[in-house]
Amino acid sequence: MITNKKGIALGILTADCAPILFYDPKKNIIAAVHAGWRGAYKKIVIKIIKSFLKNGSFVKDLKVVIGPCIAQNNYEVKNDFKKKFIKQSRKNIVYFKFAKNKIFFSLRDYLKSQLINFGVKNIEIIKKDTYNKKNNFFSSRRSLNNKNNDYGRNISLIMIK
Repeated sequence: MITNKKGIALGILTADCAPILFYDPKKNIIAAVHAGWRGAYKKIVIKIIKSFLKNGSFVKDLKVVIGPCIAQNNYEVKNDFKKKFIKQSRKNIVYFKFAKNKIFFSLRDYLKSQLINFGVKNIEIIKKDTYNKKNNFFSSRRSLNNKNNDYGRNISLIMIK
């Protein structure tokens, strides 16, 4: 979602995926994006930046926050998942960690690199792992692993005053 209207809050619900909030203080435009692995793979953040550019923004003016999401240490993936990302670009291997015959993916770093590669310099990352219960966020993966019926949602909001 993207808007330049004052007083309208944009909200994103997540439960391990990354909420990403965009702001251009010069053009007074905001956006809220939900980025799971599929959206990240399809470069949703680049699509949003291009929308900002179409509305007169400059990349140098953008401020971006990547909110709490599942951390690499808890984001175990299968080999076919890794192959998909490596097929997209061999450089993507840096977002994978291998430990005890398991593969782990860093969604946060993958998204951050897309922003940096497109020229965004003002990026804040909230390094809170939604999977880690002590951080008090809802986690889809943690709930599934604990065989809970549901996992709740986290909301991230942005608004122009």
